[in-house]
Amino acid sequence: MTTSTPEVTAADVRAAATRLEGVVHRTPVLRSRTLDARVGAEVFLKCENLQRVGAFKFRGAYHAASRLAPERLARGIAAYSSGNHAQAVALAARELGTTAVIVMPEDAPRSKVAATAGYGAEIVTYDRYSGDRAAIAEALAAERGLTLIPPYDHPDVVAGQGTAALELLEETGELDALVVPVGGGGLIAGSALAAKDLHPGIRVVGVEPEAGDDTRRSLAAGRRISVPVPRTIADGQAITTPGELTFAVNRRLVDAVVLVGDEEIREAMRFAFERLKTVVEPSGATPLAALLTGRVTPLPRRIGVIVSGGNVDAERFAELCGHGA
Repeated sequence: MTTSTPEVTAADVRAAATRLEGVVHRTPVLRSRTLDARVGAEVFLKCENLQRVGAFKFRGAYHAASRLAPERLARGIAAYSSGNHAQAVALAARELGTTAVIVMPEDAPRSKVAATAGYGAEIVTYDRYSGDRAAIAEALAAERGLTLIPPYDHPDVVAGQGTAALELLEETGELDALVVPVGGGGLIAGSALAAKDLHPGIRVVGVEPEAGDDTRRSLAAGRRISVPVPRTIADGQAITTPGELTFAVNRRLVDAVVLVGDEEIREAMRFAFERLKTVVEPSGATPLAALLTGRVTPLPRRIGVIVSGGNVDAERFAELCGHGA
């Protein structure tokens, strides 16, 4: 973002929940005695892998698109994404009766590309290791007169994402900690706004892949730090720099960020599949990996987890989690 950072508040998250009622799924909260025993705490999993498009991203994408003036919406929307935000914007555009153009990396998971196209979006590809996806999307949007909806650095997107945590806490009551995957920071920013408003003493913990620890480094430095393009199986968290808006929120409200390795993410995906009977994509499995490896310390008594997505096809899942992985 190149302008002054806009404000987003807990009131915005509550307003987004009202706007999204009846549009997004109120996803289930999963419990497991086996998981509780492994972790040593009560764990409540908010299953956004069962959300529309298979990820929490639909909340923010639809909320942002639905708040556009009719004439802007009619001209179409654009986005850039490795997959889940791409699908979310494509579906939001279809639901709202407009068109979408999505900038996606050439190596995006095939299932995510196919789903995005299946919702009717036009896809423009780029090389994630040499191209600037934001610049490509901004130029394309300007050329075609489209409204760009970024994947995280937008107040309406952040407010929409926070509704997942709001729903979780409405169902569970007060929790001691909330553990959330961190990519660009939109989900954890919205979650922290909702959670700290309801329960000021709750501890908000982010989880990043070891290869992409830009938010952890940025929080430690007190300013946004960039890292090389992460090479990790958690493609949804392969971000180089935290968002401007999201970092402003997370610097105030996030208590800690912990890291997990790719093999630990694989083990968490296996655990979710074998013991919880649910499919989780790598990025969605990072908070579970953090709990299973004891990275969240001191260990809270009651822990909420945002399982952010489940978009991984059968071939890729077998490659990541099979016995030969």
